[in-house]
Amino acid sequence: MSKSITSSRWWMPLFSLALGLIMFGAFAIGGSVGDGVFAFGVMAVLAGVFAIGATRSETLGWLGGPGRDERWAMIDLRASAAAGLVLILAVIGAWLYEIANGRDGSPYGQLGAVAGVAYVIAVAVLRWRS
Repeated sequence: MSKSITSSRWWMPLFSLALGLIMFGAFAIGGSVGDGVFAFGVMAVLAGVFAIGATRSETLGWLGGPGRDERWAMIDLRASAAAGLVLILAVIGAWLYEIANGRDGSPYGQLGAVAGVAYVIAVAVLRWRS
C-alpha cells in the first residue's frame, strides 16, 4: 500500500468500515445476518471514534495513522510484544485445558506451534540482519 494512504488520518476509519463489511459478509454467508449487522455496527462506531477522536486525542491519532515518531514506534513495539505474550499464554492455557479434558487440543496446539516457529524464525532473521 502507498505510504500516503496508510499515513492518512482517514486510514483507520476506512479500514474499520471495510473490515466491518467483510465481517458482515462472513456472517451473512454463515446464515447469521443479524450478527453481521451487529458486527458492522460495532466497526462503524469504531470508525467514528477514530474519525472524530483522532483530532482530539494523541493516542487515537497515532493509532489511526499519521504522527508517528521514534517514541511511538517504541510504544508500538512494546505494546505488540505485550499483546503477543498475552495471546501466546492464552493459546497455551486453552491447549492445556483441552488436553486436561481429554480432547486433542485442536486448534490450540497448531496455533501454539505456529507461534513458536514464527518466533524462532524471527529471532534467526533478526540475528542474521544485525
